[in-house]
Amino acid sequence: MPDGSPRMASILAYQSSEIDWCESNFQHSEVVAEFYNTISNVTFFIFGPLMMYLLHPYAQKRSLYVHCVWILFMVVGAFSVYFHMTLSFLGQLLDEISILWLLAAGYSIWLPRSYFPAFLKEDRSRFTRMVLITTVVSTLLAFIRPVVNAYVLNGIGLHIIYVVTLEYRKTSSAELKKMVLVSLAWWFLAVVSWLSDRLLCAFWQRISFFYLHSIWHVLISITFPHSVALMVCVDVHYEMPQYISEIHYWPKKSWPVGLPYVVVRDRKEPEKNC
Repeated sequence: MPDGSPRMASILAYQSSEIDWCESNFQHSEVVAEFYNTISNVTFFIFGPLMMYLLHPYAQKRSLYVHCVWILFMVVGAFSVYFHMTLSFLGQLLDEISILWLLAAGYSIWLPRSYFPAFLKEDRSRFTRMVLITTVVSTLLAFIRPVVNAYVLNGIGLHIIYVVTLEYRKTSSAELKKMVLVSLAWWFLAVVSWLSDRLLCAFWQRISFFYLHSIWHVLISITFPHSVALMVCVDVHYEMPQYISEIHYWPKKSWPVGLPYVVVRDRKEPEKNC
């Protein structure tokens, strides 16, 4: 047997990951380690195709590469299912790496050119290649030192927050400002759920409430479409000056919770929402 085979078997093995969430293992199935953490990923497979459909008119005008973001969004859901089902080290790596590729795809498509490093001269193709190379290198290093992935993820995430903050200060649109605040609220609730599951597990186990990481999956799958809608509005402003953007909600704007998406219209039409 080749020397690498035992190592491969170990990273595929159930519960070979050092990460174990608060939910009790194998309580509802002999093959699913964390039942609720696994099935809660269903929102990724519902919202992904739906957002792809809702943003297709924008993608037709901008670039069909936009759809790659929603494909990767569903890949994140699939690898999260695999990880929580097995708690394997390979599942952990695939889960984390897929999130990195999702953020990198959105970053390369929607980051305004004015925020590119000066040496790229606002050339998006060069910027995309730089992001791709960084992501590939980070992916390879993650198999050696998984912590590398966390540093790159945090770096991209913090820069996106920085860009959104600057654009929030620039805009005069009340609706866009509201969207930023709503997105931050969803993100805050998601992070609180994630941290509570990790840091206060003993308390949640005492009261038999094991669902906070499951709630994180649902909340973050709602947060991401909000963040994309923000970046699309910014993108239309910078990359598509011949159009105006309007924020719409599915299924209805009047509903307390809905998924935002952006419709682009010719600038000759009078109403402008963001």
